[in-house]
Amino acid sequence: MNPPHHPPLKRRWYQAIGPGLITACVVIGPGSILTSSKVGATGEYSMLWVVIAACIFMMFYMQMGARLGVVASESPGEILTRKAGRWLAIVVGIAVFFISTAFQFGNNLGVQSAFDVFLSSNWSIALVVGFNALSISFLFFFKDFYQALEKLMMCFVGLMLTCFAINLFFAGPEIVAFSRGLLPTAGAFNNIEVLGLVGTTFVVAAAYFQAYLAKQKGWSPTELKTVIIDARVGSAIMAVITIMLMSTAAAVLAGKDLADVEQVAAALEPAFGNKGKILFCVGLFSAAYSSFLVNSMIAGFILSDGLGLGSTSNSLGPKVLTTVVLLTGMIVALLVKGTGMSAVPAVVAAQAVTVIAGPLIAGVLLWLTNSPDVMGERTNGFLTNIFGVIGFLILLAIAAYVATVKIPAGLEKMGRDETVSFQQIPNGNATVTVTLENSPLLPRLSLSENS
Repeated sequence: MNPPHHPPLKRRWYQAIGPGLITACVVIGPGSILTSSKVGATGEYSMLWVVIAACIFMMFYMQMGARLGVVASESPGEILTRKAGRWLAIVVGIAVFFISTAFQFGNNLGVQSAFDVFLSSNWSIALVVGFNALSISFLFFFKDFYQALEKLMMCFVGLMLTCFAINLFFAGPEIVAFSRGLLPTAGAFNNIEVLGLVGTTFVVAAAYFQAYLAKQKGWSPTELKTVIIDARVGSAIMAVITIMLMSTAAAVLAGKDLADVEQVAAALEPAFGNKGKILFCVGLFSAAYSSFLVNSMIAGFILSDGLGLGSTSNSLGPKVLTTVVLLTGMIVALLVKGTGMSAVPAVVAAQAVTVIAGPLIAGVLLWLTNSPDVMGERTNGFLTNIFGVIGFLILLAIAAYVATVKIPAGLEKMGRDETVSFQQIPNGNATVTVTLENSPLLPRLSLSENS
């Protein structure tokens, strides 16, 4: 049963917002921090405008999701079941569940990386386990779960804004180059990193989850102006944090090859000293742990709703499935970090599901918010539909890129021979290198002789 709508209270806009902040927290995670830093290091300020464009599309989809939650009396899963059958609600739920579960280990690794810079590996592993336990406790033991979540995410947003802003201030970005980066350039479309930047910012599953958050917030249909303000504030926070990260990287990390967030932290130390590295790691932890928790909730709530097991924080189904995502992500992360197990299969599986899930969720959201039997007189306006359709086409383009480039590359990496051990044997004036190469089809031994 859905929570009843509360009567609107006389409160200022900043007291009314919440779901947009929570969505900003899940979008700004370790992946987006690394992508933003890499793009800033390679393209400097040239792609700042891409961030703004992606956040605008995200804003319109967040508005659609929140309006759906406020206006409709049923949950999204119940609406899909009524209009198309339970199968579609389940397909949407499973798609989101697999994406969130496959990438949850990245959030675990992000939390661990934030501590690895200063602590031993054993301590950072213990902290990852502890934070997962804390998240599960958070789900089951808070009586007013939504209010606690909202306050926690506000703290994390404040930490991220403060830490990244201080680093940016000391980085001293070039104002002229920064201003030019805000203007669109046709050449950016030739850069594959643009799609990656859009993909880590325009997260349509998080926009869809706004419907659930809006219901928990207790907004009434008379507060739709607040809904729009909330989406604008949330998307603006995403844009500001991403632009700060890119600009900091452009100012002090230009030309550096950044493979992971630990390298970003290490690369900042020569420019800012240990304090700058600490600030970055505090911001990284805030981004990782906030994304860590809400990402799991997105999967748990949407799948539970699709299966008809409940869609609110008072229901057992969302809590149990969120716990499954949390534990799976933690176990995979610990295996990857502790044993050197390849994470490529999980990433490829998530990419394969993304090809279907992104356009599917966007299409469903557009369909439902344009349905008079769901929204009444509050269906999408002309401008919302224009940005909605363009955003849908962008997601189709990203899906096509993933299907034709990323997945084949991942499969090739899975099938490519990887060196697992080697030994150098003296042979007169030469050295014979014996290399054991591991192939999923046929392990083989190769020898090379170097003078």
